[in-house]
Amino acid sequence: MAVHAHPDDEATSTGGVLARYAAEGVRTVLVTCTDGSCGDGPGGVKPGEPGHDREAVAAARLVELRRSAELLGVGALELLGYRDSGMMGWATNDEPGAFWGMDVAEAAAPLVELMERHRPQVVVTYDANGFYGHPDHIMAHRIATAAAATSGVPAKLYHTAVPRSGLAEFAAALREAGVEPPGPSDREEGQFAEAEEPAWGTPDELITTAVDVSGYVEAKFAALAAHASQADNVFFLRLGPDLYGRFFGREWFVRASDRSGAAVPEDDLFAGLR
Repeated sequence: MAVHAHPDDEATSTGGVLARYAAEGVRTVLVTCTDGSCGDGPGGVKPGEPGHDREAVAAARLVELRRSAELLGVGALELLGYRDSGMMGWATNDEPGAFWGMDVAEAAAPLVELMERHRPQVVVTYDANGFYGHPDHIMAHRIATAAAATSGVPAKLYHTAVPRSGLAEFAAALREAGVEPPGPSDREEGQFAEAEEPAWGTPDELITTAVDVSGYVEAKFAALAAHASQADNVFFLRLGPDLYGRFFGREWFVRASDRSGAAVPEDDLFAGLR
């Protein structure tokens, strides 16, 4: 079971494992917590700008999500339907019903029911910082952690990760290919460069699990392409399948809790369970 905040998150950080394990006969479940209504509207318009219709954005992103799940072979797509909170500091954080402002136990209750129904051995979500500080990612981490503890169902709980050691190599390869890496130039804002210590990413020594998904890059890329309405994804699609596959043919995780007794480092989320 992968617990994600928005439509498209499943393709970027867990598309490979979802596709790989589905192909191996594992029943996969994708839980999407919010409606994605703070995503980009037509032409990249943001919430509050002319031409942004939140309900229309949510409807369009649901179509994209269903297609992505189909491409990844997801066995069950579950929608919690909470209201997208937008980026940290946006006024939408404080709107009534915004996911970020919900009580954790209340927001986790439907996820507890899903865990009890689907009985996942493995649950994957974000780390406590939501990987890069997005409020809905942080909240998804909180409710997944709470639901796993309350239900007692999953044997293993993982956080998605990107090793810091690979960020400078990625930036260099992009520039070599004539593509400017994403992000602002200010290091404090999250940019990475060869001469700087990255401001985001996971310290390599914390990563416990690296899963080879190179055989499923095509499905992962296609799932990302299904979310082409979102500008961040368009950047990665510009890389093309070959360059994309070079850097996204492996997915990394930090094992946060475990009852399997499997040794780390490991190369399989189901190590010790099969």
